[in-house]
Amino acid sequence: MIVCETVRLRLRHLLDSDAAFILLLLNEPDFIRNIGDREVRTLDDARRYIQHGPMVSYSQHGFGLWLVELRDSSDPIGICGLLKRDYLQDVDVGFALREGYRGKGFAFEAAEAAMRYGKEDLGISRIVAITSPDNHASMKVLRKLGLEFERALRIPDQTRDTRLFTPAERSLLADKGNPVEELPDEKREAERSADAETGRPDR
Repeated sequence: MIVCETVRLRLRHLLDSDAAFILLLLNEPDFIRNIGDREVRTLDDARRYIQHGPMVSYSQHGFGLWLVELRDSSDPIGICGLLKRDYLQDVDVGFALREGYRGKGFAFEAAEAAMRYGKEDLGISRIVAITSPDNHASMKVLRKLGLEFERALRIPDQTRDTRLFTPAERSLLADKGNPVEELPDEKREAERSADAETGRPDR
């Protein structure tokens, strides 16, 4: 099922037949470092990942992680979509691209389309994002999407903090009179992220 399209991309439901691509994507070093090791090592593992993750989400929520493919060739380049996590109040946007397709604006294009679909077609009023603290490329994409750093967040079963990004207008006004304390070096990292390559993903 095709979810939405952009000038260059198509976002569609993941299928069992996408297992070979998922196996490659989830074992790229950047995916494991920035998102986590999903312990997907075989095609059967990849099929189970699709069936027990994205497919279950489609059924339960009407959204999930979708395959991102080039419209002209139908070549798969990554995953992008909307997720509902137990530890987050809001729906969040996630994305992950294979290494050869980063730095070309695809991450922003896919994530923007996913967020627009969520708001206009699914009626989701607020979409946030999370990313690892040293993933400057992802932070750059999130800021371009209109999201800003709000606070550090410790995800269950994780040993380091994750960063929560929320809509800019909420970030500026949230907790007015009780502002969120900025993490050390947040400003410096924001400046460094301006030079980062667009890319990365999911969570």
